[in-house]
Amino acid sequence: MLNRYPLWKNLLILFVLILGGLYAAPNLYPDDYAIQLTGSRDVFKVDQPLVDRVNSALEREGIPSKSVELDEKAGLIRFHDGESQLKAKDVIAKVVGDDYVVALNLAPTTPDWLTSIGAGPMKLGLDLRGGVHFLLEVDLPKAVSQKLENYASEIKGRLREEKLRYRKLDIEENGALAVKFPKQEARDQSVDLLRKEFQEFLITADDREDGFYTIVNLTEQAIKDIETYAIKQNLTTLRNRVNELGVAEPLVQRQGRNRIVVQLPGIQDTAAAKRIIGKTATLEFRLEAKSSASSARTEVYEFRSELGRKATLEKDIIIKGDNVANAQASFDENGQPQVNITLDSKGGELMARTTKNAVQRRMAVIFVEDKERTVYKTVDGVQVAEKVRYQEKGIISLATIQAVLGSQFRITGLDGAGESSELALLLRAGALAAPIYFVEERTVGPSLGAQNIETGVTSVQIGFALVLIFMLIYYRVFGVLANIALTLNLMLLVAVMSMLSATLTLPGIAGIVLTVGMAVDANVLIFSRIKEELKNGLPPQSAINAGFKGATTTIFDANITTLLAAVILFAMGTGPVKGFAITLSVGILTSMFTAILVTRALVNLTYGGRQISKLSI
Repeated sequence: MLNRYPLWKNLLILFVLILGGLYAAPNLYPDDYAIQLTGSRDVFKVDQPLVDRVNSALEREGIPSKSVELDEKAGLIRFHDGESQLKAKDVIAKVVGDDYVVALNLAPTTPDWLTSIGAGPMKLGLDLRGGVHFLLEVDLPKAVSQKLENYASEIKGRLREEKLRYRKLDIEENGALAVKFPKQEARDQSVDLLRKEFQEFLITADDREDGFYTIVNLTEQAIKDIETYAIKQNLTTLRNRVNELGVAEPLVQRQGRNRIVVQLPGIQDTAAAKRIIGKTATLEFRLEAKSSASSARTEVYEFRSELGRKATLEKDIIIKGDNVANAQASFDENGQPQVNITLDSKGGELMARTTKNAVQRRMAVIFVEDKERTVYKTVDGVQVAEKVRYQEKGIISLATIQAVLGSQFRITGLDGAGESSELALLLRAGALAAPIYFVEERTVGPSLGAQNIETGVTSVQIGFALVLIFMLIYYRVFGVLANIALTLNLMLLVAVMSMLSATLTLPGIAGIVLTVGMAVDANVLIFSRIKEELKNGLPPQSAINAGFKGATTTIFDANITTLLAAVILFAMGTGPVKGFAITLSVGILTSMFTAILVTRALVNLTYGGRQISKLSI
């Protein structure tokens, strides 16, 4: 009989629609405004007493919370609105201090039975609501001073290799390196040597009252090169770190001379994002000082994991974290966390050269981190918060060198698996060439995002309603069936976007509006063909069959060419263009399914398999 689908095809269509409904359902549950509280290091735990202190502070300030969730690593405090969330952030930050990361968040409210099957809502782009915006400042003077320290170590090494005896090498306040020699002859030889090998410096001789000096100054061009490299290296490192976080359509770009903008659409764990992106952790490798070494050439450091334990190390740095080519977290034979390090060619050469003459001596691995501390001062009776920047260094490993080390070795002595994984991620992503500090942190949602969502949804509703009214008036019963298929098409579009974890942006909403028009266009082609066949004298059942068969080829051709254009847009475009292309591509595929298969199934259920004399079309 004409216009009857076999049972298996009806069941297949029904299964796809039910599955689409399940995976689209999480979008009916809006996110809660929340604050996520995590320790800045593994040793700082978020426990019940800390949460009780936070709740007491919120109650004193009259800020109601919706709920509090606590797990092994973090605490999540939910609020009724964005205004309460923003007020609570400042209150909580004062209570917990700098030992904890207080981050704004949007916490999902999807029921457990949906999350258990992997269903979740679409991520909203930063221009809607689901992202964070960081403005970071690069400490360029620190980049120059760090580079000078590296040069100082290299110059010391070359002078020793040439057996030119010097008394001390200092970095003066004006940024110059001053090398003091006991004899004029040695000083003059050093000037000739350094001028040949360090052309980025202006090297001069200086006779002072206390001795003969070689003065090494960076040229203006060298300083500009160092600053440019610091910005570029930090941009690359931040992009690598963002990629490790798995963020869709991120934005990492330079702003002005010394600032970087980072935008993370759809991110949920903003605390982890802030900790990973902003952390400037790196490593220094130094030999333990000999007992006969002078205090001018040594420094004393504490161990990070053992309070009170100290070690005296040489000032000279063997290598730093920027010589690390790869790093992977693992466990040693005793089940303790470790990081397996692979150095680049330069780092491997420096490590081999140093350890060749240091077998049976001990080498320390120093964990270096640039931090900010909030200090509250009272000025004219008003409490003012001030950021103080400082560097924290601590020994994480002090082990005996058993043999000459090359480009591969391991680091132990870490504070747990969490720190080993995080350190490996930071080293693998690349070291920051200069410290970065958070100048601004904000989420888009309470104002701009809500307005964008409302405007976008309104545009979809108006377009959808106009199409429904037109189809209902012009095609009557067939129009009703087309409207049902169009509604199911939107449901499937949302479901597929959610399953792909695609990020919905304003251009993406424009793609949805376009999809609505294209989806109904396919139905218009089919229904117009059915009308033509009825005018040509075909009976109703034959006209329906001929209409669907005749229009299907045209629909495929039109949609495939549009799909190819959308794929090219996705491949060649960036940012908003990609968002539009993704939505359009998914919409084309779902509209072909609903316009051809679902509409045909509905028409079959309404008219198929029985004698009819007239169609309501």
